[in-house]
Amino acid sequence: MAITAAVILAGAAAYYWHQRGGEAKRAPGARSIPVSVAAAVRQDVPIYASGLGSVQALNTVPIQSQVDGKLIEIAFTEGQHVKNGDVLARIDPRLFQAALDQAIAKKGQDEANLISADKDLTRAKTLAVKSFETQQNVDQTQAKVDGYKASIKADEAAIESARTQLDYTTIVAPIDGRAGIRQIDLGRIIHASDQTPLVIITQTQPAAVIFTLPQIQLEPVRDAMARGEVEVMAFDQNNVKALAAGKLLLIDALIDQTTSTIRLKALFPNTNERLWPGEFVNARVLLATERDALTIPATALQRGPTGLFAWVIGSDGKARMRPIEAGPAANEVTIVTAGLDPGEQVVTEGYYRLQPGDAVAVRPPTERSAAVSPGQGRAQ
Repeated sequence: MAITAAVILAGAAAYYWHQRGGEAKRAPGARSIPVSVAAAVRQDVPIYASGLGSVQALNTVPIQSQVDGKLIEIAFTEGQHVKNGDVLARIDPRLFQAALDQAIAKKGQDEANLISADKDLTRAKTLAVKSFETQQNVDQTQAKVDGYKASIKADEAAIESARTQLDYTTIVAPIDGRAGIRQIDLGRIIHASDQTPLVIITQTQPAAVIFTLPQIQLEPVRDAMARGEVEVMAFDQNNVKALAAGKLLLIDALIDQTTSTIRLKALFPNTNERLWPGEFVNARVLLATERDALTIPATALQRGPTGLFAWVIGSDGKARMRPIEAGPAANEVTIVTAGLDPGEQVVTEGYYRLQPGDAVAVRPPTERSAAVSPGQGRAQ
């Protein structure tokens, strides 16, 4: 039995290696290899630089009281959009109103005293001319008039201060934005020195994205900015879904030497609030557009021992390796600078089974390859 089993195994092994050897040594063109192909075509190709960044609100303002008092009204709803000047809350104004009334009354009193002193001064000067009054009394009366005038100016300042304090009892929004979560309850005594704000107003329209790019991209970005406005697209964390379109605002003044990266800031109108402060996004900067460039799908580009190549289908329906020179890649297509002519067919799928001279049978491309073929790239 052992001998029989050994003979069977040996036969099976011989058959297996015979089949493998025949496959490896098959003559080129012995049978057609199913492949998917695409034509090399000319098209405009946008060149992008992409970096990871985060969304920042243009302004973030914690709303705090500027006076001490009891919170008697909250006039906003959490999450609500508010405009500059909208009333957010009110503090009990009675003490501040009383202080204002007192300052106004004090000014009225000083104005009445000034009128009386001014009349006394007029009479004293008249009597002094006739030598019925001493110059000393005239000077003293003049001092009283000057003192009341100074008091009135002080009263006006006190009134302005009291009126300002009273105005502070009505807390208003300093910017347009979205109200966050309320952090102080109605009825509490709040102080100007409190560290906890009533609420935080976040300006989300427009919004900024701060992101990083490798240092090597500095010159291309600067060249793009020198030509005019630079378009920036914000994508989700998976770098698939476009969220918003904006413009590059600035390049940071310093390069981070620890990471060899540069920081950039882009501004987005964000009218639909697709960008949320604190959100991580992928920023895609349009550096340039290569006009009428010869392109092939990125999947057709292969790397061999001697450099880059592509499998090209000749007029005889056979595949051959063609050395090529490639430029930048974008939109899942690669720019070819040398080695191909427009209209030539390159293999995009099934090339792993090809040998030079093999006949091919063209099959429809898969859904993904069809979506990124030259001339039919995805809209960005």
